[in-house]
Amino acid sequence: MTARELDAAGITDPFLRTAYTDCRALNARHGRTYFLATRLLPADRRPAVHALYGFARWADDIVDALGDGPGPGPRDDGETARRAAALDRLGDDLAQGLASGRGTAPVVAALADTSSRYAIDHRHFTDFLASMRSDLTVTEYADQGALRGYMHGSAAVIGLQMLPVLGTVVPRAEAAPYAAELGVAFQMTNFLRDVGEDLDRGRVYLPQDLLAAHGVDRELLRRCRDSGRTDRRVTSALRAFEALTRAAYRRAAPGLPMLDPVARPCIRTAFVLYGAILDAVAADGFAVLHRRAVVPRRRRALVAADGLLRVTAARLAARRAPTPAPPRVPHPCRPWKEAA
Repeated sequence: MTARELDAAGITDPFLRTAYTDCRALNARHGRTYFLATRLLPADRRPAVHALYGFARWADDIVDALGDGPGPGPRDDGETARRAAALDRLGDDLAQGLASGRGTAPVVAALADTSSRYAIDHRHFTDFLASMRSDLTVTEYADQGALRGYMHGSAAVIGLQMLPVLGTVVPRAEAAPYAAELGVAFQMTNFLRDVGEDLDRGRVYLPQDLLAAHGVDRELLRRCRDSGRTDRRVTSALRAFEALTRAAYRRAAPGLPMLDPVARPCIRTAFVLYGAILDAVAADGFAVLHRRAVVPRRRRALVAADGLLRVTAARLAARRAPTPAPPRVPHPCRPWKEAA
């Protein structure tokens, strides 16, 4: 993280500066789309976004990357127990960090500081960890309702955590449902893109009733993954999930104008780039069981350039906005004249 961003945010404590820098490194390494969009935020808000991402990534890595092998399957009890213990330790550090404003692990320290600065509801973090714990034992979801229950903690709360940092031009409660839905749309995009990788970890996030409606089950997904072949039934199911994901974007879209104008280009850029992942999946023939779809570099650059133009315009408009006049105070002896 650049010193300019930390200075702009008023982060002077050496330990916290290192903690925020670690979170930024996690974002830059693992969240290319997210990181690119974050660069469009005002400098003083970027550290908070990196802290939120860094904590989420740290927990996700415990679930998926602890140990030498892929994620735990239904019989991998020893690895599951080790991951659960690591999540418990992170949860304990989180509880202490949120209570004291300073955690032991750098990602927790940065998160606790961000939570305090922006008055983020602590329930969003505990709900997130609850969904991460379920990933250790839950390997599939019966229907969209069950999946939405999981995504409340794994995705919707991420949007709700971000909202105080971004700022709004309407009451925060009015914008909250749209922020939550955008988090869900982003995660559904990841689910579609990562079907093959998640299958290797023993998980199928696409709802079982949707798969069954197209004649697909886990065994067919596994055969396609192992053989490198496609199957029209799988393609049909993936296309149906794509339609559900695009519907989530449409539901989230009305929330974009509710954001602070200087933060709006950041989220709009993420909105467009994540949507472009869906385009890339479709353009690649829904071959997500065999390879990860990638947004072409040229399109990423064009979207980023558009975002930069928008954020420049928003910042200029903010500078030119007239300073509000101080409220008029009625004269103590002539209130009727002031009212008139």
